[in-house]
Amino acid sequence: MAKQAGGNTARRVEALVRPIVEGMGLRLWDVVFEKEGPDWYLRVLIDRDGVMDTDTCAAVSHALDPVLDEADPIPQSYYLEVGSPGLGRRLTRPEHYDAVLGQKVRLRLYRPDEAGRRDLAGILTAHEGDAVTLALEDGGEARVALAAVSTARLADDEDLF
Repeated sequence: MAKQAGGNTARRVEALVRPIVEGMGLRLWDVVFEKEGPDWYLRVLIDRDGVMDTDTCAAVSHALDPVLDEADPIPQSYYLEVGSPGLGRRLTRPEHYDAVLGQKVRLRLYRPDEAGRRDLAGILTAHEGDAVTLALEDGGEARVALAAVSTARLADDEDLF
């Protein structure tokens, strides 16, 4: 299981790579620096309207390599991976919630809410400040503080399983 450990490193790298990614007509979804086993991985997740292909990911990787080599923002060795956030993408930033308004999401809460629910699924109908609102499958509605959410994902992969 991955452990995210490089928040400051990811922010430094994000500042370097965002102009390059956006200059290629893509959106930077996230930058994650994490350790898996003995190795460190710098994952640059990119997105665009339409299909993401491996050629685009390879082109971004080739564009980022010289910039990261020159700036040298990471002191230890690591593997660079450029990819799509994919199906079931994690929602970790306010702009992620804005990007998926009107779509189905799944939230896992740190603690059960007042109704005893720890897992919620529904259509994301609003993102206002530090809270989101879901139209639940049972017809109800839930307003959830983002600080109470341990994991949030887009639920666009359910038909695959």
